[in-house]
Amino acid sequence: MENMEKEDITPFNVIIVFFSATGNTRKIADTIKSKLSDLGVSVTQFDISSPKDRNKNISFSDYDAVFFGFPIYSLRAPRVCREWLMRQNGESKRCSVFFTYGGFGKEPAHYYIKELLEKRDFALVSTAEFLGAHTFNYSGWEAAQGRPDNSDMKVAEEYTVKTLERFRADKLTKVNDFEKPPYPVEQLDEAEKYRFRLITQLPTRDGKECCLCMQCEELCPTGSMDAVRGIVNPKSCIACFRCIASCPENVLHTNDIANSWENKLKMHNTSKEEIDGMESKIFL
Repeated sequence: MENMEKEDITPFNVIIVFFSATGNTRKIADTIKSKLSDLGVSVTQFDISSPKDRNKNISFSDYDAVFFGFPIYSLRAPRVCREWLMRQNGESKRCSVFFTYGGFGKEPAHYYIKELLEKRDFALVSTAEFLGAHTFNYSGWEAAQGRPDNSDMKVAEEYTVKTLERFRADKLTKVNDFEKPPYPVEQLDEAEKYRFRLITQLPTRDGKECCLCMQCEELCPTGSMDAVRGIVNPKSCIACFRCIASCPENVLHTNDIANSWENKLKMHNTSKEEIDGMESKIFL
């Protein structure tokens, strides 16, 4: 890997925009920020996980380049993130996208995010994918437990350096094209509606008392959680489980879907060991 001197990259301003429900994407975003700072780059982080933050305006003209970070839900970036991107003007700004995923269904995400960003006048120079504990582990699965780990962080650092080189290069080099998926957007939109069929009980505390800190309601990415009643609106909940992950008393939960874990592995012709052994990847 080519070494980069601090004096070569100042002043250079980068913004990292990310959505992180259970913390996986934030961990990668923090590693990228730390590496950029070590290299002398001025870094701003902007978390769009909450509705109020997605309603704030970002002037991309204030930055030299952009990192976007999203989890993968139903083979793509979450709908709330895609809808947010559709309201942005890239101003021909160079950007990169990193995904986190729980070991299943990741390939179409790169293709569709490139298509979306180009529509919004961003120039995509690279992408990356990082293993992260699956959201449904909160309901009994065992996918990519303990990820991202140190091996993923090393890839994140390498990704940061290689992407920064492309951000700063005189000549624009875009990421290679991704293979077009065999299913259209319309089919993915339909599949997205059934992403949570296994979760027959959305996050709830089943009437149990809690301290009513209101974190679950305040942090809910879609404003679906009613903290006082301890239930969510099923029409708007995206089962990201941010409420469960952030509950200080661990009283929120869903139904136990542990009995579907083996069937999920068989469906994808894989094993827990194979998923645990998967590596994070960079695409240039």
